[in-house]
Amino acid sequence: MVRFLADASLHDAIVTGCLRREPAIDFLSAHEARLEGVPDPNVLAFATRENRILVTSDLRTMPRHFGDFLEANGRCAGVFLVKQRAALADVIEALVLVWAASAANEWNNRIVEIPQP
Repeated sequence: MVRFLADASLHDAIVTGCLRREPAIDFLSAHEARLEGVPDPNVLAFATRENRILVTSDLRTMPRHFGDFLEANGRCAGVFLVKQRAALADVIEALVLVWAASAANEWNNRIVEIPQP
């Protein structure tokens, strides 16, 4: 089962929109997880420990931290990168599709832009 974790950079409307569209989605917000101000490597560790795909709009530093984390730990639950200017409806649609049509282990050790360009 795919489970998501939003980091503090992700627009709250994405989490809310996914939950409105599919109330059964397990999507933990950064606020609920108390991730505001938490360094990226710690966020990645939390996501991996909880077996949650991290959904982030931090395209500047997260890819580097993902690579470092994967190299140091050998496993990451996966990261979805969302551009700040991406249409919210497209992002929500892509995340709901991932949730409905894939398994969590398909995203292990992968970093992917959502929605696909």
